[in-house]
Amino acid sequence: MTSVLVNPVSSSHKSIAIFASGTGTNAKNIIEHFSQHPFINVQLVVCNKPTAGVVDIAAANQIPALLIDKEKFFRGTGYLNELKEAQIDFIVLAGFLWKIPQTLVDAYRNRIVNIHPALLPKFGGKGMYGTKVHEAVIAAGETESGITIHYANEDYDKGDIIFQASCPVLREDSAESLAERIHGLEHKHYAKVIDKIMIEL
Repeated sequence: MTSVLVNPVSSSHKSIAIFASGTGTNAKNIIEHFSQHPFINVQLVVCNKPTAGVVDIAAANQIPALLIDKEKFFRGTGYLNELKEAQIDFIVLAGFLWKIPQTLVDAYRNRIVNIHPALLPKFGGKGMYGTKVHEAVIAAGETESGITIHYANEDYDKGDIIFQASCPVLREDSAESLAERIHGLEHKHYAKVIDKIMIEL
């Protein structure tokens, strides 16, 4: 199959699509960060669950939401045409649980970022998301965990690492208490790192 390359990002206005599957706390934080940005904006929210909280967040911020079908996403075009029509320059994964299809990886090479709730390469890969990650970190007796912001490619959690931040794992931690500390790191750093990447594009 011939790859369809999206036009290179210009130095002026740039548009983001946020892909999310859940409540959308990271998406909300990113939307707020860029709401007053002079030349970067969140143009689209892409979601695979009609009842997900992120859909309501998109509506509250007057951002179009694209609800996607699994068959078309994986065996069709990957919604590349819809992203091109929305003039999307950059894709942000914020709790999006489906693997990105090759069509989108090729079209947005080094312009898809993901955040993982652990210090990769540890505790990554297929099936490692959300509470499962924190449970694995605690079970392994780790003394620290954190977040990894990385480029998304063909493999789960294997793209080049852009940024990491760490926090302690306390002896009394549960998966829930560790998750709360990790969420704090996500909200502190993710939008700022995206901003820096896009300015340098």
